[in-house]
Amino acid sequence: MKKLFKIAIQMDPLEKIDPKADSTYVIAKEAQKRGYKTFHYLPKNLTLKNNKVFAKGSFFKIINNKKKFYQKSKEQELELSNFNVVLVRQDPPFDMHYLTATYILEQLPKKVLVLNNPSHIRNNPEKISMFKFKNLIPKTVISSNENEIIKFINKNNYTILKPLYGNGGEGIEKVKKKSSRNKSIIRKLLKKYHYPVVAQKFIKEIDKGDRRIILFDGEYMGSVARIPKSGSIKANFHAGGSPKKTGLVFRDKKICKTLSNFLKKNNLFFAGIDVIGNYLTEINVTSPTGIQEINKLNNVRLEEKFWNKIEKKLR
Repeated sequence: MKKLFKIAIQMDPLEKIDPKADSTYVIAKEAQKRGYKTFHYLPKNLTLKNNKVFAKGSFFKIINNKKKFYQKSKEQELELSNFNVVLVRQDPPFDMHYLTATYILEQLPKKVLVLNNPSHIRNNPEKISMFKFKNLIPKTVISSNENEIIKFINKNNYTILKPLYGNGGEGIEKVKKKSSRNKSIIRKLLKKYHYPVVAQKFIKEIDKGDRRIILFDGEYMGSVARIPKSGSIKANFHAGGSPKKTGLVFRDKKICKTLSNFLKKNNLFFAGIDVIGNYLTEINVTSPTGIQEINKLNNVRLEEKFWNKIEKKLR
């Protein structure tokens, strides 16, 4: 007889989820199909008391209703050590609230499988962890120092600027060397986001797409090219990028192989890496997306592989 598991999902409010595009939606739907009980809670509703971790939330079911895709039970506070799996799936901002949730989840006993591993989510910010693979990344500077950023910009014809802890294409700017606008753009980014700025040499192959490559437990599962709108440099789906079918191109195989052991070793089970041309630009481990786009373009169901791999870990 197949064991039925209890799954807790730490994520944003269910009413904000787009069931036609969200990766967590299909993961939860597949869990339900397998008879698992799924429990949803918000990160702010985590509590650490008497050395035990509690979460206030609701069990929920996905239903076939166009107006509302879920049905929630009465809200209750439960001890997370009674769950088999905790999935960390809330979107950034990667701030002190996010970090605090990782500290609390670290207190869970080892019998609870927390994915991705909270310690290694915290230790591997998405735009910084790529520096572990210096031979795979474009020329990049991360700094709050305006002069350092200007010096870097002036070494390249074009540079991409983005906030260190942003997501979804937010705050991305393309600047030209020696432009009189550069200082004001840098100051605006520093003032708005309160964190350092990432300056990265512009990669011209962006016109062929920013590829989101999905890996489960260090193994390649699929990829999708995100094509920017005409006249835009933002390829993220949140920023209007459109999905296009792709396989492993340029240096993708080498990049996946190089990252595999790092992801497995650190229990970064669900990773979405971003690659433009030959270059790795981000390693997304907070709440990667892309499953539904890959599924539709390739007639696959990555969520099945997701739970098959987790079931093996639980056994």
